[in-house]
Amino acid sequence: MKTIAFVGVGRMGANMARHLKDSGFTIGGVYDVQREAAAKLAAELDAKNCHTLAEVTASAEVIITVVTDDQAMRAIYEAEGDNLLQLAATGKLFINCATVSPEIHVEIEKLATAAGANSLEACMASSITQAREGTLYLMCGGSEEVFDQAKPVLEKLAASVRFIGPAGSAAKVKALVNMVMNINTAGLAEGLGLGAALGIDLGILREVFSQTGANSRVLQTDGEDMQNRDHACFFSAAHAAKDSGIALALAEGAGLKLPLASATKAQYDRMVAEGLGELDKSGIAELTFPGRHTD
Repeated sequence: MKTIAFVGVGRMGANMARHLKDSGFTIGGVYDVQREAAAKLAAELDAKNCHTLAEVTASAEVIITVVTDDQAMRAIYEAEGDNLLQLAATGKLFINCATVSPEIHVEIEKLATAAGANSLEACMASSITQAREGTLYLMCGGSEEVFDQAKPVLEKLAASVRFIGPAGSAAKVKALVNMVMNINTAGLAEGLGLGAALGIDLGILREVFSQTGANSRVLQTDGEDMQNRDHACFFSAAHAAKDSGIALALAEGAGLKLPLASATKAQYDRMVAEGLGELDKSGIAELTFPGRHTD
């Protein structure tokens, strides 16, 4: 079994690390800018609490990164003085699971190759529960040879692993997945919000939606939460805004206008601006249900 290290041990990264530990892998090191979270998980998994990124690379054969955005990815791979590709990077495999812009994955692959290392994007379309259970849906981009090298780890993390194509291609697919999911979430919030304004029983309305053309995966995951105002965070509104922005940037590059995606991003941007960004994406219902969030 290979030794694994993690950079980024928030809700997803920590549960992926726990599952790999349970599956027989050694967790060599963990690192997070939230030092307390890293220290706590390191103690739990009997791993090294790494204080530098260079320590992370030295601690394992495979390094899995689950960070927030493009800026965070550049920081861990390109920062002056301390980054993952210094010193012990030769021969190591870097698996990058964050939802970031496609060009970042292309950039990181080039940097890793120059350092004698391999990198792979493994974009996740899954929840915290699936991370803990090892039933993620992973879309991978990069070299097929590197993908095959990573399979023993990927297959322990996921129920489904798909190779999409060269570096950046999986990130494009992931951006589209999240764009459509976010649009569906916003549409469901408006449908249920209007139903509430009309005095319709929302339990009945959700049942009717589930048996007609209004059915969706989002109805299953978020419908009841919207009704009950249970917005415990599995995928934050702030991340929804960020990911919608990635898709819109791709659309701009392709010369397309996407009015639904633009309107959805505006709603999630509003949540962030009004202090609701750390609610789950289902919290968009707070903007549409009567008598909830102040206009």
